[in-house]
This record gives sequence, C-alpha cells and structure tokens, in this order.
Amino acid sequence: MATPRVTVQTADFDASAEVAALRRGDPGVGAVAVFIGTVRDRNDGSGVSAMELEHYPGMTEHAIEAMVDEAFRRFDLRGARVIHRVGPLVPEDQIVLVAVTSAHRGDAFRGCEFLMDYLKTQAPFWKKERTPAGERWVDARAADDAALARWGIRSDNAAASGGGSAGAGADGPSA
Repeated sequence: MATPRVTVQTADFDASAEVAALRRGDPGVGAVAVFIGTVRDRNDGSGVSAMELEHYPGMTEHAIEAMVDEAFRRFDLRGARVIHRVGPLVPEDQIVLVAVTSAHRGDAFRGCEFLMDYLKTQAPFWKKERTPAGERWVDARAADDAALARWGIRSDNAAASGGGSAGAGADGPSA
C-alpha cells in the first residue's frame, strides 16, 4: 500500500523514515526539502507549558490534499508528504512535517515553503496554549497572511476575529 500524502494524527512521527519512504523507488529525485515544526516554550512573551491542536476530521485532510495538489501545479515536484499532529502537545514535541522531493533543489525548497505557508493560514486547525495566565486560543498572525501573499494568495485570517489558523473564533472551533 502506498504511503498517503497527508496524515493527521496524534502520534509522533519519524522524519527519517518518512523521508526514506518518500524517496523510495524514485531515482529521479535529486533534492529533498523538509520542514519540521516543533512546540516552543514561549509565544507572544508568555511561557507555554502545553498546547492542544484541534481539527475537523475529514475536512482537514481534504483541505491539505488540495494544498498539495496546488504545490504540484506550481512547482516541479516528484513527491510530497505532510503529517500534522493534533491533540495535547508539550514543548519540544514535533507538530508538523512537510517533505517534498524534486529533481532540483529550487523547486524542492519553494514547494516546501509554499506548503508550510499555506498550512499556517488555510488548514483548519485550532491551537490552544496553556500559559501561566491560563489557557488561550492562538489568533492568526498578519505575518502568516503576508507569507502566503508572496505566492499570490490572499488571506485575511489575522483581520478576522481570529482564534486559529483557519479563522476560527476566539473561543475555538464551533460545532
């Protein structure tokens, strides 16, 4: 069975194994670009002891698949793998893996960066952080919208009443 391009899961991932599987059987791969996002212990000047990521199963995977399709349209990619974790996480935990293969480094770098910029603004995830002051939903950032704008895609998540990467309300996702 082929490895899926997109997985949303609670379990940690082995980046080396994922990259090996992505490259396996494709002698045309000349470049691999990988991004691994991890939980920081600080955000917006406050300590962060834990976070929880929520999503809508099915909808989230579908949205990320569409992002991967768009990356393939824009760049000469040979393969892509996106893993995003959900559930409770603590500082130093891995959150996200974006890995792409291409014949050449330029497309690999651009494809990986495009997918990460797209994930930060368009994927339906909601993030809640635990700080010394209590729990808080994390709002979208103007810098993330600006990063996506470099690719010719407009996003106004930070201007919305934000509470997550996909513009959820400040109280998190609604049912």
